[in-house]
Amino acid sequence: MDADNNTAVGVRLQVYLAHCGVASRRACETYIAAGRVSVNGSIVTVPGTKVCDGDVVCVDGQAVHVEQHKRYVLLYKPSGYVCSLADEKGRATAADIVRKRYTERLYNIGRLDMYSEGLIIFTNDGDFAAAIGHPSAELEKEYIIETTNPIPDVLLERFCKGIRIDSVFYRCRSAVRLGSRKVRIVLIEGKNREIRRVFDYFAVGIRRLTRVRIGCVRMGDLRSGDCRELSEREVQGLLHDTARDDGY
Repeated sequence: MDADNNTAVGVRLQVYLAHCGVASRRACETYIAAGRVSVNGSIVTVPGTKVCDGDVVCVDGQAVHVEQHKRYVLLYKPSGYVCSLADEKGRATAADIVRKRYTERLYNIGRLDMYSEGLIIFTNDGDFAAAIGHPSAELEKEYIIETTNPIPDVLLERFCKGIRIDSVFYRCRSAVRLGSRKVRIVLIEGKNREIRRVFDYFAVGIRRLTRVRIGCVRMGDLRSGDCRELSEREVQGLLHDTARDDGY
């Protein structure tokens, strides 16, 4: 076991699980709190519990192990797929597409809502997921939005300046009009359904919402439902994008 290169003296359980490709650290904390994780046969519900070499860790009764080969996969998620490793309603998941191509346990960094499409990254590298997935990373995400009715200038102006809707503050980094019913928007935080909620506030219906860029990684010729591995340059570029303002 090599999680955090320090398992002889113990590593936090959520960190170990992330290195096993179970899910992101934050998601693993939820799994632990829900009683889905055991160590040496005993259920553990406290995140931060330390595990060491030789400990047997299970999720939902299945033993998990640190992945030796790190994967970084870019998926073009089609509309109609949910961003979850499993769905209690039996809906198709983005992870289903990735599982058909890779044997490692991979999990998504961040989400797109069910009816949005575009780029999402899967990995089994917990450190990488933590670095680019945390809101403080301020990693740019670019979207193309096509609407059912014209987009008023005030929507773009307010979104750029910042707008509070139902006590939640939303602000995009930039908004560039591409047509009367088409716009390019860049976010750096991406609150839950942020774009849809702002457009709904101005009574503008969204016909299609596509994420076309994550940091330095662009869609290129990737088609809906396809995936590819990130290059080493892209991986390092994403890490550089998240570190440039933090003194790394």
